[in-house]
Amino acid sequence: MEESLRKALELEAAPEDPSQYSPLALAYMGDCVYELLIRTAIISRGNRQVQKLHKETTALVNAASQARLMRELEPLLTEEERTVFKRGRNARSTAIARHASIADYRMATGLEALLGYLYLSRRMDRAVELVGTGLEKTGEWNQE
Repeated sequence: MEESLRKALELEAAPEDPSQYSPLALAYMGDCVYELLIRTAIISRGNRQVQKLHKETTALVNAASQARLMRELEPLLTEEERTVFKRGRNARSTAIARHASIADYRMATGLEALLGYLYLSRRMDRAVELVGTGLEKTGEWNQE
């Protein structure tokens, strides 16, 4: 078990070509990547009560916020990144958008697919750059 976890953390089990995964599988992974980046950034602001950390996190980890972020980032994407984003955005999901418009939900899914793709491509530096830029451009990171 420990060896499996070590391989997962080192991405040894990652596919040679992440584009082989379905856009929804990429979004599944990207959802985790996005939340981890946001939680890491929020906790770096200092130790607080867990419910305050959770409130700050959920303000940024939701379809509407992710869609706003993606709208700012879309012009900055490479052609490869734009293709992955569009695959995710256009994927037909059986999930229902709760508390979000269908347009926002699809934009958020596209962002998550892109982040999952970058993670599995071992390009976390680009994922961090995009999320950081998006948060700055939307002004959401400055809200405390």
